[in-house]
Amino acid sequence: MTSRNALLVLTSHDDLGGVRKTGYFVGEAAHPWKVFTDAGWNVDLVSIAGGQPPEDGRDEEDPIQVEFLENDAVKKQLADTKRLSEISATDYDTVYFVGGHGAMWDFPSDPSVGSVARTIYENDGVVAAVCHGPAALTGITLGSGRSIVAGKKVAGFTNDEEEAAGLTDAVPFLLETRLTELGATVQTGPNFTENVVVDGRLVTGQNPQSAAGVAREVVEVLH
Repeated sequence: MTSRNALLVLTSHDDLGGVRKTGYFVGEAAHPWKVFTDAGWNVDLVSIAGGQPPEDGRDEEDPIQVEFLENDAVKKQLADTKRLSEISATDYDTVYFVGGHGAMWDFPSDPSVGSVARTIYENDGVVAAVCHGPAALTGITLGSGRSIVAGKKVAGFTNDEEEAAGLTDAVPFLLETRLTELGATVQTGPNFTENVVVDGRLVTGQNPQSAAGVAREVVEVLH
């Protein structure tokens, strides 16, 4: 089995449009971490601003989230994450952008999101994202100048799901709408049910229920 290196990127933004505090969704980091580590991969956690990333939505009854949060290596990394801008993209086979509403604010505009993802993708690696994590994709252009999602099939948190969450007016933009505007074909499933879309080396998932499935597909693509 080939050992691979996976990078999980977490948001550093903690304000959900004045409605409440937010951050990264713990399950959306824990489940891919579990899939990758079970596959024998090395997993590093980074955030946009570094330091301790803000959390949103942990589930103490989910054994995988508990395992993640109690893992010594994870605890050490989460206590003081490196900035995404500090890492060397060529060290990684895949970058996985973890969701949580905070991602809608700092993923699209951070230049390291674009540079790291472009480097990994153009070195035959996989770019992955789940739920609000695909907000990262809205700011990534390839060497050709095209958006990474142009002409691609993708998934992400849908307009219907945002409405169901009551947060349509709180987010800076609607993810499904923005991805469509950039030339993506957004494939939507029923609200809050697993929906994973693979288009070449771009792997995306619609919601928290899709987090592990995205990671499993990344493993499959890189196998």
